Formats: sequence, C-alpha cells, structure tokens
Amino acid sequence: MFTLTYESQANPTITNVDIENILKTAREFNSENGITGCLMYYSQRFIQILEGPEDKVKGLFENIKKDSRHTKVSLFSKDDINERNFPDWGMAYYPIDEDKMGLPEFEQFKRNLLLLADLSKPTNVTAILFWKKMKFLLSLPPSKINI
Repeated sequence: MFTLTYESQANPTITNVDIENILKTAREFNSENGITGCLMYYSQRFIQILEGPEDKVKGLFENIKKDSRHTKVSLFSKDDINERNFPDWGMAYYPIDEDKMGLPEFEQFKRNLLLLADLSKPTNVTAILFWKKMKFLLSLPPSKINI
C-alpha cells in the first residue's frame, strides 16, 4: 500500500459544480481501484491525500497533475504504508457556497474539520502532514465569507 498528499491552486473560474463533478468522477474511479482519501477545497486551494495500491495511486496522481482545473500541483509527502488512515472514505468533501455562506456556517465547518483532525490517529508521516497542512489552510482568513 502507498499514500501521497499534495496541494494545488484552483483555477480562478472553478465553481462548486466543477468540484462536485471532480468528486463524482473521483469516487467512481477510486472505488473501482481500491483508492481512499480525503479532498479539501478552501480559499481556492486543494489539499488531497490518496492511499491504495502504489501503481493505482501514482497513476492517478499523474492524471491529477494534468487536470486544467488547478495549477501549481505540489507533492509534499509520500509513504509506503501498512494500513489506511481513511479506510472507509471514498472521498470526503463539504460543499462551501462562498457566495451564500455566512460567518456562523464557516466557523462550524472549520470547527468540524479541526475536530476531525484532532480525533484522527494518523499512522504515517504523510497523513500527519495532510492534517497539519489542512489545519494551516483553515487558519487563513476566508476570501469571500459574508459577515
């Protein structure tokens, strides 16, 4: 088994519908190929962790790097693993409508993700770095929160 995590910059024209399409395709492909993980999108940034058979994860990452819906794809950790940190996750995602979401909704979303990060028990460096990067990203002020 193998895991990797990366971050990237979203194309400025990306919409929630685009992200939902990414997830639909990812969930189908990942289910068929034994890949699990978590995708976070916030403030025009993606952070994703993938885990599964090494050839499948590496092949998927090669395709991800070519996707025009984001740029500046940066791999920041990879590991051989004995067990999954996201065994039951097809691909997690919380839809944020930045045009409609207010401060209370954003704060609840942030608290939920931070609690999830605190409750998770990562078993490898890549998972630890994924959660640390996610916490850092959430510490940045949102770009379009209606207050």
